Amino acid sequence: MVLWMIGLGLGDAGDITVKGRDALQKCSLVYLEAYTSILPGLGREDLAAAYGLSGQILEADRELVESGCEEMLERSKYENVAFLVVGDALCATTHCDLWLRARKMGVKVNVIHNASVMNAIAACGLQLYRFGETISIPYWTDDWRPASFYDKILMNRRSGLHSLCLLDIKTKEQTIENLMRGRKIYEPPRFMTVAQALGQLIAIEQDRKEGICSSSALVVGVARLGREDQAIAFGKLEEVARVDLGDPLHSLVICASELHELEREFLEFHRVGREHGEGSTG
Repeated sequence: MVLWMIGLGLGDAGDITVKGRDALQKCSLVYLEAYTSILPGLGREDLAAAYGLSGQILEADRELVESGCEEMLERSKYENVAFLVVGDALCATTHCDLWLRARKMGVKVNVIHNASVMNAIAACGLQLYRFGETISIPYWTDDWRPASFYDKILMNRRSGLHSLCLLDIKTKEQTIENLMRGRKIYEPPRFMTVAQALGQLIAIEQDRKEGICSSSALVVGVARLGREDQAIAFGKLEEVARVDLGDPLHSLVICASELHELEREFLEFHRVGREHGEGSTG
């Protein structure tokens, strides 16, 4: 039988491909990966109803995907199992690792791709071939303030490339106390905003003084990419940092030092203050 890794796209339940939905109907067991991304406002029950599934969709949290997926993979040897991923099915490293583990166990894997932030970011007007390494920005804590993401932006900038920054989400996190006591008590979900990400970058810039995240650096803030209410704000870092982009999920682009003429013209439609007072919704 088959493990189907199915990308759901970015917007809502309607973004699944026809091929993906057909495959889903063949599956007796369905998992939804729930920690690298989400479809805001849509729970597992909503998706099951939208896809016409008679059974429930099971949550695949970080623990299951990274260390507890043996049952899912074992059952894929004898029945059709679906593993649903918001965005594309193989954009995250952890999903590539799952594919490898399945193949090493002798499980047949079929992948159905879909839109993800990696290509839909073109909606802001920057050309995809001009992006460098994609960067993850994690939440800082009182005793953990990594700066490696700044170094990656610096390398991209020196190569004349844009930097797509994926912002941290915390959907099933435990306090240290609950973790140590083995209590399955989870904190409320948190989703990093563009303003929070820029705040951390500004703090590093004040120390490093490389100039890549100065107040005048050009950046693009993006929220709810692929949805009807997506918001895009382009401008100087200090301007975009003041924009309230609303509900999650947010992403950030640090622009290359040189912009193509076509990029500049496109970006102007998303300039902060141009239309709605805070970027554009197109």
